[in-house]
Amino acid sequence: MSLHLVELPIHLPDLHGWAAQRNLSKGTFDEGLALHHLLGEVFGPAALQPFRLMVAPRATRATLYAYSSQPAQALLETAKSVALPSECALLNLEQIRSLPRPAETWQAGARFGFDLRLRPVVRLASALTSDKTTFSKGAEIDAFLAETLRNDQARPREEVYRDWLAKRLSPVAKMERDTTRLHKFQRQVVQRGGKRIEGPDATILGTLTVQDPQGFAELLARGIGRHRTYGYGMLLLRPPQRRK
Repeated sequence: MSLHLVELPIHLPDLHGWAAQRNLSKGTFDEGLALHHLLGEVFGPAALQPFRLMVAPRATRATLYAYSSQPAQALLETAKSVALPSECALLNLEQIRSLPRPAETWQAGARFGFDLRLRPVVRLASALTSDKTTFSKGAEIDAFLAETLRNDQARPREEVYRDWLAKRLSPVAKMERDTTRLHKFQRQVVQRGGKRIEGPDATILGTLTVQDPQGFAELLARGIGRHRTYGYGMLLLRPPQRRK
């Protein structure tokens, strides 16, 4: 499997304008939805997936990171053949760059830090009822909310999310609990299938150990959790944290 880490600058005001022209911003601007459509139109469906948009506070420019089976040059050639002039300017296509991440990069026992934005949700195997709401079987809800409704004594949100993530990393990688923390959390409204859906938006910083190199490469390419085509689930790797 060929895997490349792609880097691409984006001008945010132009992204907002592009989404508005296509009537993608209905009340609340959904950054993930806009990028889902834009990247698909310019590079092809799922060509840059999973991805993560990194934005500094109050910045008008951002950097998009993504995993792809294609290097930057191949992606650029595709874009030049089909992209509109406004899309080329918005994405600064001439500045697209990539680095190969071959499978042999990963070794069993190797430790890596990670930065992961995710949507920690679960699908209900049976209906759940709260004081005000009934969630039907098959509903997608916050993993923390699901556990809280099932148990009299709720655990901390961070602990629930760490368990959720550890399960999805296993067996290809083992998460180090003592160096993994919930860095950021908010409730976020997104648009999916023409509907507004409210749910958790969390960023977890931590450290993991590779156990299955081939499986780990496939995990990077696939991403973690739900909404991976909308800016969630990309494992950005960092130097590992010190063991406590």
